[in-house]
Amino acid sequence: MGRSTEWIPALWLDVFNDLLYEDNQLDYEDQWTLNFSYSQTDTVTKDERKRGWKVYAHCARGKFQCASCRKTWPSARVVVLFRYRLQRGRGTVIMRPFGQACRRCQDGFELGGFSENEVEHALLRVFAKIRKNCYGEDDDDDDVSSTESTVVRTRPHEDTLCEACCMGICCQEDS
Repeated sequence: MGRSTEWIPALWLDVFNDLLYEDNQLDYEDQWTLNFSYSQTDTVTKDERKRGWKVYAHCARGKFQCASCRKTWPSARVVVLFRYRLQRGRGTVIMRPFGQACRRCQDGFELGGFSENEVEHALLRVFAKIRKNCYGEDDDDDDVSSTESTVVRTRPHEDTLCEACCMGICCQEDS
């Protein structure tokens, strides 16, 4: 499936629910929901940690389009930040996509679009983190990351045009 340059929250919700309810990625009795927050950071306060919040920053491949000049560009380093916790049978995942600025216009950050495969890959990584950190399962990230998509050639990452880099949230290496 092709990569759209448009940010489509519904795609993330659909894939999240498919993985959860059809593929049984979290095969427990708990209810999990995906929400979006466009202001969250990767900082977890001591109070939030006590309340069970964990953070995972994922590095995804996306495609962007400038709202001003309509120029498009691919990126192999789009940060998608997930905050998650499980409390009394209810699991919450809060997601924030980070934007990138057009090299030509540099007038604000655009949110990117993602292929369905890329969305699935990101969410499988999150589910692996949840199984490990909320249910005590062994981290089986290895078999998830072996499904890497094909290499996309992009120009070198420009930190000044990346919203996540400007906030000090870098995905050089997945943790």
